[in-house]
Amino acid sequence: MTHKRAFAGAQIFDGVTLWDTHALLVAKDGTTQPSPRDALPDGCPVTTLKGGVISPGFADLQVNGGGGVMFNDSPDIETLIKMSQAHRNLGTAGFLPTLITDTPDHTRAAIAALRHALKENIPGICGLHLEGPHLSVARKGAHDAALIRPMTADDLAALLEAAEYIDTLMITVAPENVTMAQITALSQAGIIVSLGHSDCDYDTAMRAFDAGARCATHLFNAMSQATPRAPGLVGAALDHGTVSCGLIADGVHVHPAMIRAALAAHTGPSDVFLVTDAMATAGSDINGFTLNGRVISRKDGRLTLADGTLAGADLTLPQAVRYMVDVVGDPLAKALARATTTPSALLRKRPDTSVQNMIWLSDDFTQTRWLTDL
Repeated sequence: MTHKRAFAGAQIFDGVTLWDTHALLVAKDGTTQPSPRDALPDGCPVTTLKGGVISPGFADLQVNGGGGVMFNDSPDIETLIKMSQAHRNLGTAGFLPTLITDTPDHTRAAIAALRHALKENIPGICGLHLEGPHLSVARKGAHDAALIRPMTADDLAALLEAAEYIDTLMITVAPENVTMAQITALSQAGIIVSLGHSDCDYDTAMRAFDAGARCATHLFNAMSQATPRAPGLVGAALDHGTVSCGLIADGVHVHPAMIRAALAAHTGPSDVFLVTDAMATAGSDINGFTLNGRVISRKDGRLTLADGTLAGADLTLPQAVRYMVDVVGDPLAKALARATTTPSALLRKRPDTSVQNMIWLSDDFTQTRWLTDL
């Protein structure tokens, strides 16, 4: 028998197309392909699902913590294992552990931990995202202003060295604290340079994108806004064409009307992709945690500092996909692509559609199961 089993009764998203009247065939080698339900091979066992959608596992490029732990608190292999387990339970097949602005020692520890994790093949870990410390104090958000600083020659050298052994290295910077030459050097080394936590004007942002930056970190949040005569970083990110924009779609960080406006305004071939900006609360029941010695509270779908400043998001990618479909009005296939295909392209990968990396989502997106567990 060529095929090991089949899954029917659900829609199938293969990373590009949403199939409504097909089953998913699983070959003996674990590869999968959609097949018309009335053309399944004779004798192939069929698991019939109660609706929902089958999709590749998610890719998340901004994950600060999960399972009750923060990467900043203990940037080591044990923390990464806990984060890996928590996010796999949420349907994430690949993610970038993210270090929020911290000390040089913590940054070095994070890089070393990622090198260790990649050697140990910790499930789901695809690389590292350093969100800071080379940001703008004016748009610091929940980042500690005392730790924000310009990028030095030593910082640049350390990042270029790290890029030699970390599969995907992403760094969020503000043009206020890096030079165009540094952005070019980082980009030419294969590092994904993303602009964020910046108060730069439109022209400066466009020069940074021309220099090699190719992403914007959590669009609209912690950046100069678009106004009629000053488009800011928001306007530049939507206008440049080569820029992919991360988006926190939770109904807290960005109004749905602004999301719809951004999707309509964004020029290609790049696209808008979904991120969780997840903190320690992801995959856990904790009500709060600390970041750089400051208490962050969890309440009503928000994570905030004592002064009300948003500090990451209390969000999963299934919830973000549901919000894009139900509230924003994004087609299901497009919303799923924003959580799979589009971020995977930035990782220089295609979504893995082998059976061990496919998930099933219930119709209301509240249940997530790996196909291998069904």
